[in-house]
Amino acid sequence: MLDPETKDRLTQRLNEVHKWPSVFLFKMVFEPNAGRLERVLALFPPESEVLRKYSASGRYLSISVKEVMMSAEEVVERYDKASSIPGVIVL
Repeated sequence: MLDPETKDRLTQRLNEVHKWPSVFLFKMVFEPNAGRLERVLALFPPESEVLRKYSASGRYLSISVKEVMMSAEEVVERYDKASSIPGVIVL
């Protein structure tokens, strides 16, 4: 999970570069595992645009998800939930 200071910095930076509501591109990397993938995908509505890309060796899976977000706080909350999934690296 993200610490409060990181959440505050991320929220501030997002508010500097986005006007809300805005389409936001979430990015995460992890070792492919069916349970982990299900947990990550469960963070997003079914209609979200999800792009999957495996590393050349197939050892890692990169997920990119586009979604309309209403505020920086919503983005930070989603990243916080994703970071609590073991093995998931949020970018």
